[in-house]
Amino acid sequence: MKIFKAALLASAMIMSMPALAADEQAQAPQEAGYGDIIVTANRTQSLASKTPVALTAVTGEALIKAGVVNPTQLGDQVPNLSIDRANGLQITIRGVTSSDGTEKGDPSAAFMIDGIYIARPQVQEVSFFDVERVEVLRGPQGTLFGRNTTAGLVNILTNKPKLGVTEGSVDLSYGNYDSRQATGVINLPVGEKVALRFAANYEQRDSFLRTGPRFTTSLDPFRKNISLRGSALFDLGRGQLVLRGDYSWIKGVTTNSLPTGQFFANFNTPGVDPLYIGNGSTDSRMTLNIPFSGPLQRDNRTWGAQGDLDYDLGPVTVNYLGSYRSFHRVEDGVGYLAGAIAIPNTYAGSFWQTSHELRLVTNGDGPLKAQAGAYYFKEKSAIGFYLLGLLSPTPGTTGYVYGFPQDPTIAESYAFFGQATYSLTDRLRLTGGIRYSHDLKSRIGAIVRCGTLACDASTDTRTPNAARRNFARTTWRAGIDYDLNDRSLLYGVVATGYKAGGFNDGCEAGTGAGCTLPAAALYYEPETLTSYEVGLKTRFANNAVRLNLSAFHYDYDGIQLSQAVTINNAPFQVTTNAAKAKVDGVEAEGVIEPVRNSRFDASVTWLNARYTDYQPSATIDWSGKKLDRSPEWVFSAGYTQTFDLANGGNIQAGARTRVSDSFRLAALGTLNQFRVPGYSKTDVTLTYNAPGDRWYVQAFGKNLENSIVVTTASTGAFGTVQVADPRTYGVRTGFRF
Repeated sequence: MKIFKAALLASAMIMSMPALAADEQAQAPQEAGYGDIIVTANRTQSLASKTPVALTAVTGEALIKAGVVNPTQLGDQVPNLSIDRANGLQITIRGVTSSDGTEKGDPSAAFMIDGIYIARPQVQEVSFFDVERVEVLRGPQGTLFGRNTTAGLVNILTNKPKLGVTEGSVDLSYGNYDSRQATGVINLPVGEKVALRFAANYEQRDSFLRTGPRFTTSLDPFRKNISLRGSALFDLGRGQLVLRGDYSWIKGVTTNSLPTGQFFANFNTPGVDPLYIGNGSTDSRMTLNIPFSGPLQRDNRTWGAQGDLDYDLGPVTVNYLGSYRSFHRVEDGVGYLAGAIAIPNTYAGSFWQTSHELRLVTNGDGPLKAQAGAYYFKEKSAIGFYLLGLLSPTPGTTGYVYGFPQDPTIAESYAFFGQATYSLTDRLRLTGGIRYSHDLKSRIGAIVRCGTLACDASTDTRTPNAARRNFARTTWRAGIDYDLNDRSLLYGVVATGYKAGGFNDGCEAGTGAGCTLPAAALYYEPETLTSYEVGLKTRFANNAVRLNLSAFHYDYDGIQLSQAVTINNAPFQVTTNAAKAKVDGVEAEGVIEPVRNSRFDASVTWLNARYTDYQPSATIDWSGKKLDRSPEWVFSAGYTQTFDLANGGNIQAGARTRVSDSFRLAALGTLNQFRVPGYSKTDVTLTYNAPGDRWYVQAFGKNLENSIVVTTASTGAFGTVQVADPRTYGVRTGFRF
């Protein structure tokens, strides 16, 4: 391991040294030239190489070539990012994350589609189809993007309709686990000022898990989704209006977890870190063999509508971005009591959210560039989650149904913000921004013990859940950036992030019958983060080499940690503020194109994310322990070679590997940490592109090592683990017209 780390450090040094080489003569880049890409990380268009933010932008075309078909695979392309399946998607950026996927939970990294914040993690694992690009911003984005961006954000930007163009495409794929994907897109002009675009996607895949003889319910298909999207663009002369609507039908099997004991020993021993036993036979580790024969289906539906208006008023451009989204969730699931007894569960919930943002952005060529705006968001939900047979195995007896009916849960937020950049010289710029955010959170509901799902008020036991609290915070950003030359940008920034506080199950003593909790146990406070970062973006060797470097330090306070605990034989999720942590890190990304048709890219990250002041019990001190999902070293490298053919087509051969250090996952219920061993994953592709890129066919393989990596783990009576994708392979094809 020491040799491995030394090699990584040497690689980083070698990559960074040429950035300080003597100035070379080269032309300034054209817009989106030299492999550059236009991004909207600062809410206005700019070249990625000229944007003083730690970001990675991947085009839709690059996603197809790399075989990245959903958000969970982005971590293979983006430094210090992992997106894992938990209760929905859990996003971790630079060791900063949140595991509360319930109706009252908030992420630490925002997930957005076309700039619209998607609150529920259960609808975030969408297939990538008709995507223009994906932008991942690392570090707090509290000024321009608001709360819940403590870690950063992931923004999926779909293709807009194109004026005056009739075009379309079809993409198909098939792989192991009976994986199927089909996408169709068509763009239609309507006169000179209007264009329409329609896209549809079908996705199906069997489960990565296996069933033993005692688990008789089929796990297939794990996913069976249909998604539709329609959009319209109106040219207003001095601006444009884009309207979008989408609908998704999300079906399949809900079960995606395994008993913790299949990967870890001694995992319920308080204060003792579990022992990893996941090596050896993959079949046994990935098999469910708990006696069960009940239903395991989901029938979820989500839809949304949004409008994006830009209009030039002369001195300023006004932008309005508004949306409404609805999500209906109906699922049957199962939990594993003590790893041996199946406990069925049912979930039914309805959610809606609306958001509205109005911004003014200055125009002109003067030294001052500024924007200011106001933002409003509201989410409301009603849910019922019930476990069957947990406290009493007999239907009709009190305790057979143990559940959480909550109606309503409300989150409401408003904010005012502004940011300005002033050019002191042609090369030197100063940036300052500020945002005030106010959040209201409330919930009315209960914890019930009943004989049936109908719950008889004369015999059931009901404990109220009632909470309401306001939170507010001012976040800010201050930065400086300097053009060392036409090809090199040096920047430094100090930025803050904020995530609102919340509440646990129960109600505050003195507020009603059955309310016994002190406020300190019911409520938890906001988490905040202050980031200090310097970075360099450069290209040299006649633009054959592009390099991004960044170094950062975080002061992270009030970390919100959630963990399932068992009280009186019943499970609860408890969130607490886990005191303080610090995060230090270095990231290096480089692309080398030494000759035409050859491309090499590599990245190396070093991360030291640790608690600095956290004592989860009177006798246990976690100071110095690592934050979740924060491997110290990660290295990735890829190579693509293109072979031109006489007919005008080409063959592309690509390979990419990612090597990760071990990392930790916290188990607060038993006050210990799971250690997930280090691993490597290698992907390969072989693609034939027809002349004019009219059609293509590709063979692909991902995770050739078949590394089974634990991504979530828990202790207690319902201890489970989830794992990342195993080895997958298949073919895909597509054509353009």
